[in-house]
Amino acid sequence: MNRSTQQTDAVSLEQVAERAGAAWACSFSSSDEYNAAIIAERRAAGVYGPLRQRRQIFLTATGVAAGLGAMTLIIAALA
Repeated sequence: MNRSTQQTDAVSLEQVAERAGAAWACSFSSSDEYNAAIIAERRAAGVYGPLRQRRQIFLTATGVAAGLGAMTLIIAALA
């Protein structure tokens, strides 16, 4: 190998190493920023949509009904 080929190979190797390093770089500066991006992406996809809200309303209504039923039993037992 002559000297110019070695220099060309060295420059080429450096360029490949720089590109490989850039490929592994993370675009987020912290895990909080990463998690915020994940949540925003999921919201845009509808993961946290109406179904979750309906389920929460149903569970709240069930809890209120159970509480009223328990109060009714307690009042009936005291009367």
